[in-house]
Amino acid sequence: MSIFKAYDIRGIYPDELNEEIIKKIARAFITKTKTKKIVVGHDQRPHSPPLVHALVNTLLKTGAEIIDIGLSTTPMFYFAVSHLKAEAGIMVTASHNPSKYNGMKMTLHDAIPIGGQDIQELKNIIDENQFMAMDKKGEIIEKNIFDNYKEKILSFAEIKRPLKVVIDTGNGMCGLTIPKIFKDLSLETTYLYQEIDLSFPNHEANPLKLETLQDLQEEVKKQNAHLGLAFDGDGDRAGFIDEQGHVIPMDLITALIADQMPSQKIVYDVRSSKIVKEIVQENNSIPIPSKVGHYFIKKVMREKDAAFGGEVSGHYYFKELSYTDSAVLAAIKVLNILSQSELPFSQLIKKYQKYHKINETNFEVKDKDAKIKEIQDHYKDAKISHLDGITVEYDDWWFNLRKSNTEPLIRLNLEANSEELIKQKTQELIKLIKH
Repeated sequence: MSIFKAYDIRGIYPDELNEEIIKKIARAFITKTKTKKIVVGHDQRPHSPPLVHALVNTLLKTGAEIIDIGLSTTPMFYFAVSHLKAEAGIMVTASHNPSKYNGMKMTLHDAIPIGGQDIQELKNIIDENQFMAMDKKGEIIEKNIFDNYKEKILSFAEIKRPLKVVIDTGNGMCGLTIPKIFKDLSLETTYLYQEIDLSFPNHEANPLKLETLQDLQEEVKKQNAHLGLAFDGDGDRAGFIDEQGHVIPMDLITALIADQMPSQKIVYDVRSSKIVKEIVQENNSIPIPSKVGHYFIKKVMREKDAAFGGEVSGHYYFKELSYTDSAVLAAIKVLNILSQSELPFSQLIKKYQKYHKINETNFEVKDKDAKIKEIQDHYKDAKISHLDGITVEYDDWWFNLRKSNTEPLIRLNLEANSEELIKQKTQELIKLIKH
């Protein structure tokens, strides 16, 4: 399987991604982008430093000016690219993936993501060996950006009463940043798995997977905390637990944050609950659906000049941070809202728990396109959108069915007005998909 994914580069070290391959990617990057001032950051995987060394040395030979920010979360890297007015940025990270993986996230100026066809063009340059000559000498500057980053994030904090919070950084990169940022807030904090260890000895740092949240749920109840926060491996996704230990669906957090932002443009992915669109409209804001994936959400937000965006996977995007995703800012927005309300988190979120929804469910099928066409024909009396796969809407229920970019899978999201209807329609769709 190719290391060149839809949104980034990712593969197993050293079999799929190694120093020699990253040198070629670096040369292809310069050949395509013609950039000179480049921010480089990395996570704490044991093979990240040698990969960064190979990356930087190759970039220097093209005459580039490298700003090395060292260890970083992905949101801090995005901030650095924008704050330092760099022409581009490369982050060596494999996010929440197991320790044998590594990868690269790449941006242009203002943290504009490189993805989609652009990543395939990098692959083509490498395959065709069409590199620019390397006959110049660049320079490298080491820069500690954390204090600037912390100041920027804390500028959004408006916590009106002390809150008791349990925070699971999952042995991921947020162990580097969250404790230093949160210590200046009116918070009583308990940390789980704060030590950075990207072998993830306790659980995968992926708040989308419910099983990774069990320790956090128990600790929130044990501590009688106001809420729990879970962060993914590279710090660009957040999960939320209420004071009763219940997991709050991530699209309901999109609705909660959007509810505080009247008269704005709000972007959400096609899998999101209907409540997101309804809340946005109630606030005299404009709801804008998007394809799934950070590359697409950021693109739509820039095109429409949207203030905020949210994904079912726990990515939350902010215009104030160059339209990038930031788990820590999403957490601070929620902390602000909770501290300014007299209601417990479970009651605060109840307003948005209007519909019944299944967790995204994957099905292995041989011919993805044929199966989606078959399902579409079955529901031809519905309102159907093709923004990302098919979204089929009726008055009292809807579903989205879309293809995986990398696997022989189709993914189903389904929501209905009642528990009885969602059971009925889930069984109906499963039968049709497996037929």
